[in-house]
Amino acid sequence: MAYAATVSDSDLGAIGEAVAGNLWRWGLPDDTQVSLLNHSENTTYALQAGGRRYVLRVHRLGYHSAEAIAIELDWLAAVSRDTAIRTAAPVAGADGALVQPFATRQPEARHSVLFEFLDGEEPDESGDLAAAFEQLGGITAELHAHSRRWTAGRPRLARPVWDFEHTLGSRPIWGEPRQGIGVTAVVAAQLERGIREVRARLEAYGADAQRFGLIHADLRLANLLVHEGRVSVIDFDDCGYGWFLYDLGSALSFIEHRDYVPALVDAWVRGYERQAPLDEADIAMIPTFVMMRRLLLTGWLGSHRETDLARVIGREYTPQTCDMIDRYLQGRLFA
Repeated sequence: MAYAATVSDSDLGAIGEAVAGNLWRWGLPDDTQVSLLNHSENTTYALQAGGRRYVLRVHRLGYHSAEAIAIELDWLAAVSRDTAIRTAAPVAGADGALVQPFATRQPEARHSVLFEFLDGEEPDESGDLAAAFEQLGGITAELHAHSRRWTAGRPRLARPVWDFEHTLGSRPIWGEPRQGIGVTAVVAAQLERGIREVRARLEAYGADAQRFGLIHADLRLANLLVHEGRVSVIDFDDCGYGWFLYDLGSALSFIEHRDYVPALVDAWVRGYERQAPLDEADIAMIPTFVMMRRLLLTGWLGSHRETDLARVIGREYTPQTCDMIDRYLQGRLFA
């Protein structure tokens, strides 16, 4: 899969003015209240009509095909049906299809999906994140067990592959870490040292069916909702094939350098092991998956410089990544 850039401000204008003209696809009335939630990888809107609330996700161009989105929704439906994991259910259009075209003044039609609204708030960094992470560990173990059952005997589905080649290798889906924000020749050499070590440890760890399979791949705080003490998981847009423990690395996105991260890792492992065992090799690989995700996001920020997040944290994120590489190479990432 080739990397596709985020939507631009001109895209946002075209999408925003087209929302009202696409509401008929779900039988929603013209007076539906619409407000922008997020404009980055995809563009999402909060909708309210007839006392019910929804979230509309308008997909960026050139990233997922309609087939790939349908597979995401198939897995989401199976997770909701077969487990106790709380997720946002997709809403079928008036024609019965979950994946709907979304027409704008631009020539190419986008894909879109309407979801039911879930109550809850993103976990607050200033609050008790450890409790949320312990619950998340259990949810992740349940999700992984379901993934193994649901994909057993199937050929690989048309979803992204989050292996080394497509994260830090020659075909990165989200951008090249060495082209991150503020990368000099010295910084690039440090990033290369980290990437080489991550690759060596991944190769030694292996990718058999117990370690590598269909995962959520983006379980960061922004994709968790806490309501009345219960954690829900949303946004399976990046689900694909990767190492199961990569889901822990993704849960720590953008906070990997914080001094409270070791406590979050311990909490996540406790929650996970209540559902499924982790062996010594798994535990030993946790720093590598945290480092892998950190390097991936260093590249993501470089390829998404126009986003508000990149403007706020981009300059400090790269040198923090270099400091983390030093600790990782010395075996004390969580020291």
